[in-house]
Amino acid sequence: MNLARGRLGRLLAPTLIDRSDRDHGQSDAAFRRRRIVVAVVVVLGAALLGVSLRVRPNDPAFYPLTFGLAALWVAGGFASGPLHLGRAASAGSLRRPVVTPILIGAVIGIVFVAGALAVREIGPLHRVVDAVLAHARFGSLALTALVTLLNGIAEEVFFRGALFAAIGRRQPVLTSTLVYGLATVATGNYMLVFSALVLGVVLGLERRATGGVLAPILTHVTWSMIMLFVLPPLFAS
Repeated sequence: MNLARGRLGRLLAPTLIDRSDRDHGQSDAAFRRRRIVVAVVVVLGAALLGVSLRVRPNDPAFYPLTFGLAALWVAGGFASGPLHLGRAASAGSLRRPVVTPILIGAVIGIVFVAGALAVREIGPLHRVVDAVLAHARFGSLALTALVTLLNGIAEEVFFRGALFAAIGRRQPVLTSTLVYGLATVATGNYMLVFSALVLGVVLGLERRATGGVLAPILTHVTWSMIMLFVLPPLFAS
């Protein structure tokens, strides 16, 4: 048991637990500029997120709105300043984190699916979750999957990229998670807010450990795909 725990710790630590010591500092002027860009994009993005997820299922406006949202997050992320993919220690060297973030996303997805089995038996919660899944059930699954993939990437470019860097060194994991959750409040769906807060903590830890957005992107996308393809059949039944 102790051996298994030791191996698990060595697997997770470089991607989830350690603190990156890479220096991505900026000048004071560049840092202020990043904060201004991030503040503006957070407000615009939250508003567009609220609009896009409040449209009725099968409404053709859903897709241009959500594609536009992804474009906004990405544009805001890169406009704010330099972004980094990040690296994690592996076999005595620093490498791009790929496998572990995907596994973390899969584990979180499984945990959420297990929770969904209980949530679907609770009427009010069932309806809240079903409101989100309706776009996958009644719209184009292929387009919804593409939107989900792009927005998962775009959110990490902005929230764990630009926003995380704009916070500075004091509590970036906590602050970025809270801002991520507050932006999701605009959807009016408290289950989405809950998911954003839980997921945000893990993604923030990955960003802090690796110093970049690659690990959070892979975890987010893996989790999103599991939610998209597993939850609708569960709630339809």
